[in-house]
Amino acid sequence: MKRIALLLAVNFLIVITISILLSVLGVRPYLQANHIDYQELLIFCLVWGMGGAFISLGLSRVMAKWMMGVQVIDPNTTNSQSQQLIQTVSRLARSANVPMPEVGVYNSPDINAFATGPTKSRSLVAVSSGLLDRMDRAETEGVLGHEITHIANGDMVTMTLLQGCVNAFAMFLSRVIAYAITQGRRSDDDERSYAPSMTTYMVQIVVEMVLLFLGSLLVMAFSRWREFRADAGSARIAGRENMIAALQRLRGDADIASQVPQAAVQTLRISSPGGMMRFFASHPPLEERIERLHQMRG
Repeated sequence: MKRIALLLAVNFLIVITISILLSVLGVRPYLQANHIDYQELLIFCLVWGMGGAFISLGLSRVMAKWMMGVQVIDPNTTNSQSQQLIQTVSRLARSANVPMPEVGVYNSPDINAFATGPTKSRSLVAVSSGLLDRMDRAETEGVLGHEITHIANGDMVTMTLLQGCVNAFAMFLSRVIAYAITQGRRSDDDERSYAPSMTTYMVQIVVEMVLLFLGSLLVMAFSRWREFRADAGSARIAGRENMIAALQRLRGDADIASQVPQAAVQTLRISSPGGMMRFFASHPPLEERIERLHQMRG
């Protein structure tokens, strides 16, 4: 119930914020008397598509802590395991030339980790308790190097930009198609102002869902490419053998069921499905990732 209430509150905040922004920008209704105002529609879709994505990005670090139960580690902790984690992240961050991120741990039997945050200076790296329990120091360093590289590459912002563009495109084109279909069904002697009908909304919803689905394939393909880059970055700053060892450990534990169903952090996971589902996954198959790291020897 707490998570549901949190999601509803965040969505309400996004709606209110974007509505205010549209009012400040003076965006008028894009449906005019007998035509559609494409400029107003484009602004409307860009504000909603990009605005929602960037508000979510701005709240990503806070949302991860609340929804995943991430406990941020005090840099002055006296716990030996936590100290080692902080020191490893600090060293890797210096090697990648990024500010020291917050470091946290969340309770999950998964071997997993993620990085999130709106900027490089306001980022969070979190690891699961399962990772700390079942990975050795070298494997953990490989995973942390991977997540630090995500921060160094600005992957969170890049993914947000891409998702925002997909959202805006789907909103824009679905409304244009819905208008064209329903406007075309009107008789030539109908001089009444155009008003959206139930058919208009149904066509708009169906087209938007199809476009968002196709767009998600593009987003996931780009996400898989950035995972290869993060693996390569980890190989440079944490050691190629450490990254390979981490991926091999993940492959050996692939039968452990995921305990992280939230879509908000699912794209940040370090494991991945195989088979045909790979085209809908944010991460490439582990075998391909390991093979690419082996090829770096040349």
